[in-house]
Amino acid sequence: MMGIVMKKVSLSVAALVAMGVGTASAADLGKVYTKAPPVAYVSPWDVAFGAGIMNDYVFRGITQSNHKPAVTAYFEPRYNINKDLQLYVGSAFSSISFANRASAEVDIYGGIRPTFGALSFDFGAWGYLYPGGQCVDTVVGGGGVCPVDVNTIVLPNGNVMKKDVSFYEVYGKVAYAFTDSFTAGGSVFYSPNFLNTGADGTYAAITAKLTAPSGWLPNGIGSYVSGEFGHQWLGTSDAFYGLAPLFPNGIPYADYNTWNIGVGFTYNVFTLDLRYSGTDLDKGACNAFTSDFTASGTGFPAGGINGGAPSKWCGDTFIAKLSADLTAATNLK
Repeated sequence: MMGIVMKKVSLSVAALVAMGVGTASAADLGKVYTKAPPVAYVSPWDVAFGAGIMNDYVFRGITQSNHKPAVTAYFEPRYNINKDLQLYVGSAFSSISFANRASAEVDIYGGIRPTFGALSFDFGAWGYLYPGGQCVDTVVGGGGVCPVDVNTIVLPNGNVMKKDVSFYEVYGKVAYAFTDSFTAGGSVFYSPNFLNTGADGTYAAITAKLTAPSGWLPNGIGSYVSGEFGHQWLGTSDAFYGLAPLFPNGIPYADYNTWNIGVGFTYNVFTLDLRYSGTDLDKGACNAFTSDFTASGTGFPAGGINGGAPSKWCGDTFIAKLSADLTAATNLK
């Protein structure tokens, strides 16, 4: 009888052990064959692009479009080495209206953007290309300041301009985000041959931007206030722009201040920017620097050059711009 009991106990224990082993094995097999959740891959590459339309294209206080509407577009591939270091190249286009009949500005640029917390930098080079220009002279067929074998343009006001006014700048920018809403910064640009005039140019500016809190305006509309104050230093032109008898070897261009302030409204990828721009560059000096084909009149001093025709290309103006800006990582998922 005892042997039968012992056999039953042994069988029961064996059954329990077998069940336990079976259960553990099933659990282990389940762990082995259950797939881990996929790891999301974040590409270091991104592309920013956009376009805009404005009633006037103003560059550092001077209209580039003869105070007429202009369009612009850009395309900027980016490579993020890490979250705090970005490389970029880009190309941009803007419609213009120059005295040499160039009607487009094509920009090629590239650089690096390091970030250290709230402090961000941007260093690079920017090339400004103006294809399609013709030499502007005072003599039909050339022979004045343009080569005689060049198809020249003669302006009624006597201004002259080179066929090619392309140039490049190197630059450095810095910005600090004091809060989520307020950012201020500065920038410096330098060109050894500004607008291919032979004169060097340095531009320095301070900027600030205050963004309204989210929800301040209804329906997802954002807003901001921003401004810039800058100073443009310019050297002396080459003999092409010389003015006898005072400056036969080149015009000493006038330095000037420029500023702008405006408000903007954002919705999704769209921005409407309304801005006032001004400069203290006088109308005569403006004509001497820009070769404005609309300048008329005489007797206006131009940075030491008497008799310069006054130009309206520099001075107070209002700019309205509607633009769309996207990035592939954010808007094309």
